[in-house]
Amino acid sequence: MAKKADAKTATPKNSQKITTSSTAEYFSKNLQQVGFSSQTKAVLTTLKEAVDNALDACEESGILPEVAIWVDKVGTGSLKNSDQIKIRVEDNGPGIDPDDVPKVFGEYLASSKFGRGRCSRGQQGIGISAATTWAQLTSATGARVITKTKNMRKAQECVVEVDIKNNRGVVKDKQSVEWEAKHGAPHGTSVEFLIDGRIQLNGEAGLLSYLTGTSLVNPHLTMHYTLPPTGDEKPKAITIERVTKEVPSIPEATEPHPHTMKLGEFIAHSHLFGRVTVGAWLKKGFSRVNEGTIKELIGAGIKRAVFERSVDSAQEGDFKDIYVALQNLQLMAPSTKSVLSIGEDSLSKSIKRLGSIDFFAVVTRKPTICDFKPVQVEVAMARLEDRSIEADASVQVLRFANRVPLQFDKAACAMVQAINSVNWRAYGLVQPKDSLPQGPYILAVSVVSPFIKFKNASKETVDASDELVEEIRRALIQGGQRLSKHIRRESKADELEEKLKHIEQFCPILVDGLCRITEASPARKKKAEEGLVKLLGRDARATEQELKEAHQILEAQVAKTAGADGPSELDADAELPSSDEPRKKAKAEKATKATKATKAGKAGKTGKSGKKETAAAIA
Repeated sequence: MAKKADAKTATPKNSQKITTSSTAEYFSKNLQQVGFSSQTKAVLTTLKEAVDNALDACEESGILPEVAIWVDKVGTGSLKNSDQIKIRVEDNGPGIDPDDVPKVFGEYLASSKFGRGRCSRGQQGIGISAATTWAQLTSATGARVITKTKNMRKAQECVVEVDIKNNRGVVKDKQSVEWEAKHGAPHGTSVEFLIDGRIQLNGEAGLLSYLTGTSLVNPHLTMHYTLPPTGDEKPKAITIERVTKEVPSIPEATEPHPHTMKLGEFIAHSHLFGRVTVGAWLKKGFSRVNEGTIKELIGAGIKRAVFERSVDSAQEGDFKDIYVALQNLQLMAPSTKSVLSIGEDSLSKSIKRLGSIDFFAVVTRKPTICDFKPVQVEVAMARLEDRSIEADASVQVLRFANRVPLQFDKAACAMVQAINSVNWRAYGLVQPKDSLPQGPYILAVSVVSPFIKFKNASKETVDASDELVEEIRRALIQGGQRLSKHIRRESKADELEEKLKHIEQFCPILVDGLCRITEASPARKKKAEEGLVKLLGRDARATEQELKEAHQILEAQVAKTAGADGPSELDADAELPSSDEPRKKAKAEKATKATKATKAGKAGKTGKSGKKETAAAIA
């Protein structure tokens, strides 16, 4: 009996004690969720997080950013088939207070932007801490940071590591040093990581694609970068100069709209406001909720006493009743003043930094509401002069969310789905069914919103809601229409050139042959040439006139549209004068060429009626 009792009271062998883990401990075991799923992605994510932090810091302080980047392979990594990569990013930003350095680089979810509803690149306070963790796990060293604010006489240098068990940053080797930020700025920050990874320079997921994309959507950025050379070449420093000196004005933060929240999020949101009344919390913590909304909720059956209670003392049932009633109310859509626009002007200048292009168009849509969230969509299209790209190669797609390049999981992204949904064949491009168009083109799509919904924590792809896809699609259609107009103008110009070519080729033969047959004198020959000018040059002149009239109609449409709808409807010629100068110059040269051909008595039209009239002129 004693043995049986002992057996009942004994602890089972398979029972385990329940423990808790810190945020840092969770992410250190699941770094693939924040962009460290492969050695190639680890290098790109580390660089991206450092650059994003530098740009955000500069813009919030009103500083024109100047960022220097060094990426180098320094040895063999500890992981299988990996290299040891050194990544250093230096900026001329405001610098970081020494007390905040361990929080920024060594503590997860420590951010000044978390939940603020602003169009900033970083928001959660995860990315740069994850980069420090990856460096710590693969090379046993954290992030080496040098920072200096304008109030510091000397810069502070230290190594920051993540205390994974307690989710806090630990500072080591702290010392004061003489240091100047990039190009002599009196303040700035330099961060260096030594990590295991593999460098990919080219391709959609390559470092060059990231740097090119970053320069496109940040026209106010001057960037210096040095990447590992290919082959026996020496490392070469590349500089991309800014094309505008206007620092983007970051709009004020906006509060979330009640229709975008789930019940659990709604209740958790109340805990952020301390000891305030429920009514004050609703008006202060949400967009488009005011005193009139409170009256409507009371009319819907919520007792007035509930709104006078403290948020801390309100019951779960009260929150649920208010939440359900809010979902049934017709609330105004949130304000669109919180979105940030790159601007057609700046984007037009910046797109020229992509390389040699002979056409480009930029579309900036007016801010709108998608899924009760303010959104602004901008699209840039460019055609490369280099036509050596394979005919069946898809266009190059550049995706941006809050001005950050997205380079992975392309197929599931809202932007790519919108591109596939457009009938590009109607605009003169080749497009397989339900696929990307083909040709030497670049399509850049930028979505800016304080509440972008990503598919994962690594922010690699934007969730494809129907409303967002439709808004992006409309912007692409506008760009496609401008491209189509440009292609039609090119077709007219090519037609004129072809006719002039025939005039030059066949007119001398025709005149000479007829003169020999009729044994006409040189005077007669000259007279015949003048007759051919009148008879056979009409076709070329008519085409030239059509081209001129087409330009006049387009210019009238541009003027009319600009007055009615603003700059978002501008035609490519009007909005981008510099991009079409070579085309206009070529047209002028062709017109001059036509005149010379006319004076020389050349013509290129044949036909029975033409021959009869020509013979009559010679006779």
